[in-house]
Amino acid sequence: MNKKGILLVNLGSPRSTEVNDVKEYLDEFLMDERVIDYRWIFRALLVQGVILKTRPAKSAEAYKTVWTDEGSPLIVITEKIRKKLQKVVDVSVEIGMRYAEPSIETGIQKLVDQGISEIVLFPLYPQYAMSTTETVIEKAEEVRKKKFPKVKINYIQPFYNRDIYINCLAESIKEKLPENFDALQFSYHGVPERHIYKTDPTKSCNLNDCCSREDNPSHQFCYRHQCYKTTQLVIEKLNLPKEKTIVSFQSRLGKDKWIEPYTDETLETIPKKGVKNLAIVCPAFVSDCLETLEEISVEGKEQFMHGGGETFQYIPCLNDEDRWIEVVKTLCEEKLNDFYLV
Repeated sequence: MNKKGILLVNLGSPRSTEVNDVKEYLDEFLMDERVIDYRWIFRALLVQGVILKTRPAKSAEAYKTVWTDEGSPLIVITEKIRKKLQKVVDVSVEIGMRYAEPSIETGIQKLVDQGISEIVLFPLYPQYAMSTTETVIEKAEEVRKKKFPKVKINYIQPFYNRDIYINCLAESIKEKLPENFDALQFSYHGVPERHIYKTDPTKSCNLNDCCSREDNPSHQFCYRHQCYKTTQLVIEKLNLPKEKTIVSFQSRLGKDKWIEPYTDETLETIPKKGVKNLAIVCPAFVSDCLETLEEISVEGKEQFMHGGGETFQYIPCLNDEDRWIEVVKTLCEEKLNDFYLV
């Protein structure tokens, strides 16, 4: 019988907070055609000719504010998930990052070195997007075909609407919600609007109206719809009135039109609309990282308080909570069992 293993894949992180390391990381990240989807020459002119001239130094300072003694929070937390998962499954578990090290290739190699030929690969993103799930799968397939042609890989699909995930997320939020809050804001990572249309093979998506429909062929590929669906299911589970919740999108880059509303603009304006006490959660991420620990917890709080807010409560990601490990275990075991059906 073929040996099986699990590879948990997250975004990645610079090796250190040194500017050169951050620059190297950003170069690999931003030159991915599924992150900035311009033709190569224009992407190179933008990234290497403009962004990498100034952004690495600024990003390095931001990373310094969240870096731990153990290293990058994202990688440290992903490793904690791996260790906890390893204790409750009977197959080997490794981690890989889409950008930088440990890479997807490194993770697969570690499993192959243990005699493993069938791998469940888990992109740690609840919702589907070209710049997250899709680029992980494309990279893994590229590596597999080039270096490990005899290895079989089963990919875990987005789980944004799975009951086990929604229950887990809702319970985690409920435990951390302050007693008195005017609104709970769901801040998801943003993507350019054109990414939504590019990833829709059904060509039935219309950002003006279809995300709120009960069903549309594009929904299985539509990041924006999946974010709203996650929100809807969580607030139903928490029994929160819709008017007490906000959905927004953070981390936009450049001058292109990204999906709206924008988190930073929302944080600046909602205090004037009576939201003085805010709780905020980031369900596009399962592990805390720069975008949650610095962009939301620090910059976001400053924007909200400057706009007239009074209390700001950031609700951490699922990280290595035991309930989340159980969800990861269940989703992985489903795919491990699929190998027996082939």
